[in-house]
Amino acid sequence: MKGALFAILLVCFEAVAAPLPRFPDAAVWNQNIEAAPLHANSALMISTLDSLGGFGGTNFRRMQIDFSLHVVHADSSAPTRTIVSHPDGYYTPDCETPGTAMPVPAGAAIEGETGLVCDNLGSDCHLLVVQGSTLYEAYRVTASGSNALEAQCLAVWQLDQVYPPEGRGEHCTSADAAGFPMAPLMFNADDIAAELALDPSGNGDLGHAIRFIIRNERMASDASLGGVSGRLYVRPASHAGGPSGPVNSIPYGARLRMRADFPLDGYNPAARVILNTFKRYGIVLADGGNIALTAESDLFTETSWAELGINSRVFDQSPGALDVDVTDFEVIDTGARIAETYECVRSVVPMSFKDGFE
Repeated sequence: MKGALFAILLVCFEAVAAPLPRFPDAAVWNQNIEAAPLHANSALMISTLDSLGGFGGTNFRRMQIDFSLHVVHADSSAPTRTIVSHPDGYYTPDCETPGTAMPVPAGAAIEGETGLVCDNLGSDCHLLVVQGSTLYEAYRVTASGSNALEAQCLAVWQLDQVYPPEGRGEHCTSADAAGFPMAPLMFNADDIAAELALDPSGNGDLGHAIRFIIRNERMASDASLGGVSGRLYVRPASHAGGPSGPVNSIPYGARLRMRADFPLDGYNPAARVILNTFKRYGIVLADGGNIALTAESDLFTETSWAELGINSRVFDQSPGALDVDVTDFEVIDTGARIAETYECVRSVVPMSFKDGFE
């Protein structure tokens, strides 16, 4: 544990350590897919993605981890800030109406920052806040005055609800381009430490799918479906960003499972927990970008990533271990491809905002 440093953080921040938020066990993200049937074109989709560069950016190929996102936990006394529209516009009706308030406790931090100021013209600048059973996820955020947040989207999720297949709504985005929740599909050091306390060998798992990212030009598009610029997605996604790759690649929302025989030799116990999660719950294609995985930073956690022996390159620089590559995965059949129209129709889901403020 970080001992004295963590004690200082507790004094300085109202935002405190807590497990990552989860939806009920029946939610799609929490379904074990070890025995789920493969898509008939799984091998073709994986080989196509592999030929395009697999995981990683234009000049590198690896399953790297980004530790820049924070998950802020707010109690019922946390002050609120009101959402105002971003200069580039606001995603509506996909996202909550400008004027909606979200809790922002003292010490809250936007992605990649230690406070509430972020270059939201040039960066994603996510702000993720949990209060009770309500999750607030904002995109392209920065502070505006003393009581507002400028943002391009605020997506509110009710953590006590099992959402319909189309999530918050068909063709509706969220703080993630696929329309996914973000924080419940991430992983953090405390959750892994809790699994290791139960099984120090690392045979445990995190019990939910993990979000992953690849470049938009590597994701499937298909003009014959009739969507905007051939864009498409599959469940559990409800939206596609800007996929522009060949038809035979993997689509937005695809759920991939690591092959059961991938060897864990050479990986430390913490890394094994993550790899077992890939095998049992899979990874879901959530957004476009260069760094495949997103873990919570250890700004607000009790356990540090260094204590667990996890760094951004653990899956391609662990001595004696097999590097993780896209060819180590297979694609689960989650249903037909859906042409993206960008005509969002919001789902009717009970919105128990009182749960976050009681």
